Amino acid sequence: MGAVLGVCSLASWIPCLCSGASCLLCRCCPNSKNSTVTRLIYAFLLLLSTLISCIMLAPGMERQLQKIPRFCEGFVDCDALVGYRAVYRISFAMAVFFCLFALLMIQVKSSKDPRAAVHNGFWFFKIAAIVGIMVGAFYIPEGPFTTALFAIGVAGAFCFILIQLVLLIDFAHSWNESWVERMEEGNSRCWYAALLSCTGFNYILSFVAIVLFYVFYTKPDGCIENKFFISFNMLVCIAVSIMSVLPKVQEHQPRSGLLQSSVITLYTMYLTWSAMSNEPDRSCNPSLLNIITQIASPTAISVNATDVPLLPTPTPQKSPQWWDAQSIVGLIIFVLCLLYSSIRSSNYSQVNKLTLSASDSVILDDASGAAAGDAEDGEPRRVLDNEKDGVQYSYTFFHFMLFLASLYIMMTLTNWYSPDAETKTLTSKWPAVWVKISSSWVCLLLYVWTLVAPLILTNRDFS
Repeated sequence: MGAVLGVCSLASWIPCLCSGASCLLCRCCPNSKNSTVTRLIYAFLLLLSTLISCIMLAPGMERQLQKIPRFCEGFVDCDALVGYRAVYRISFAMAVFFCLFALLMIQVKSSKDPRAAVHNGFWFFKIAAIVGIMVGAFYIPEGPFTTALFAIGVAGAFCFILIQLVLLIDFAHSWNESWVERMEEGNSRCWYAALLSCTGFNYILSFVAIVLFYVFYTKPDGCIENKFFISFNMLVCIAVSIMSVLPKVQEHQPRSGLLQSSVITLYTMYLTWSAMSNEPDRSCNPSLLNIITQIASPTAISVNATDVPLLPTPTPQKSPQWWDAQSIVGLIIFVLCLLYSSIRSSNYSQVNKLTLSASDSVILDDASGAAAGDAEDGEPRRVLDNEKDGVQYSYTFFHFMLFLASLYIMMTLTNWYSPDAETKTLTSKWPAVWVKISSSWVCLLLYVWTLVAPLILTNRDFS
């Protein structure tokens, strides 16, 4: 009897996996809408590919990857290279998949379009296509493939960092608006204290980061670039924070405040640290192990007057590993932004303006009039199609964003390293540093524009 029920249960999922029908949900799942569930599934596929890329960098995998013909030819640090190239090929497969779907979904207006069924269903065939592209990518001859993909990855990762900024600004605005509304409804002192505490906490973290940057990433007689990066970004963040609370700005942008500025300041400090972590000069770019050693042993130890102080020695150029501090923080921010963009619901959010969304519902919301989506007791629920009259977001832009996210993951897991033709090793180069630090400046400019745009374009509604 149990086997029969298992077969019937499996058969109920066949329309979801092999056709354009809406996916089924278990009885314990809340009422959900097609537009939200589809985005979460695509996000899950990207996260799954990220996990596979991390496995490719895990110790022990290099021996298996070296069995691929000509996968590590003419290279000194072969153990590092095979993982590097594997991550590039997995990310390349995901980028190709999302790029093709971005082109395929141009001008889809509603779920009545046949292409919408391909977007929302046929998951078995789409997963099979991804696996096929991944397998084929491992047999692409090296040649200029890695060099060309590195250049494309740098540009794509730069664009995705800017998208992360938009998501962070939207999150900060929503966070501030929600707590201010609760403060006005009642218990104002409690919510005001919470708002002030979070804002102060972000600024304290930023200040601590700046101090640590000066201590570990600069020297009295060197590291001029790092000193400029830290000082310039610190001064700009202070100026932006002051600008956000100016009376003129508050008059035209009531939602502006120090909470948003504190989030942007903290994100800018992360980008500054990320840029300095890629500096080729190892004396100005200590490893996390060296920093921990210096914190644990701040003073040099000597046995007698003639002894030389025992100071941490510079570590050699490190191979790309997904568990580096920079990669871990980058992955955490990526996952949060990806999930946030998949479930964001507000009509006035920057996310929906970015994706041309009209209105949507968070997956946990109860769908009004969802009788069509509910099933009888004992039966699984179907996802409600809420895009018959019009799509809730731009399919093309959503896939384009995932295309950029694939490139961002590729660069993050490989620490923005590239093979050096002379040394035959993986090295970090200055272009990666300048791309990251310039992205922090563009982020600050975009945030400044959100503050001054209502003052300049007075005929537009920025509410």
